[in-house]
Amino acid sequence: MSLGGYIFYLALIMLIPLWAQMRVKSTYKQFLKQPLQSGVTGAQVADFIMKQNGVHNVRIEMVDGLMSDHYDPVNKVVRLSREVYQGSTISSAAIAAHEIGHVIQDATDYKMMRVRHSLVPVVNITSNLSFPLLLGGFLFGALGLAQLGVIMMLGAVVFQLITLPVEFDASKRAMAQLTSHGIVTATEETGARKVLNAAAWTYVAATLVAVAELIRLALIVFMPREE
Repeated sequence: MSLGGYIFYLALIMLIPLWAQMRVKSTYKQFLKQPLQSGVTGAQVADFIMKQNGVHNVRIEMVDGLMSDHYDPVNKVVRLSREVYQGSTISSAAIAAHEIGHVIQDATDYKMMRVRHSLVPVVNITSNLSFPLLLGGFLFGALGLAQLGVIMMLGAVVFQLITLPVEFDASKRAMAQLTSHGIVTATEETGARKVLNAAAWTYVAATLVAVAELIRLALIVFMPREE
């Protein structure tokens, strides 16, 4: 790869996730200013949807940090950021419903979520080892070491690929719950969908970057150019 091509590549893999993050934050903030007609908070949305789906063993907690919302399947806790937990807006309802989408996946034994969860310990190990192996391989001219580093990277890429259907499915479940239970009105539905779609693009961007970097490094270490 030429110097110009390499600079273009670096700019691309930095700009894609940056664009996705800017999009989700701007969309989130836009609909964080638009109150729900129903007046329910994100915490109430989460609690209501869980009860409607027969889930009674998951706690809801408030945490600090913008867009720090997540579901912890190990401890059975949905953690919602302050803006989502206390807020009564289109964004707070959409994000809360998305996290409960993961709760429903867990309760219904959604296969892709189980696969992703089972990969976490392996990916934690391979991700921590891949960069030192690559760096050591390049510094000491140990091609086998660098190749092993790329193979270790594969685990993280597979994890990213599996994450996509899990996140899209959670958003699909969220919209179904929001609309079927009348939590959002017909006019609010468009905004909720925009929030969920923008959030999904952050995962798409991360996956594209991970795949592109894996391919680039694999070409370097498995198909070295003849001098």
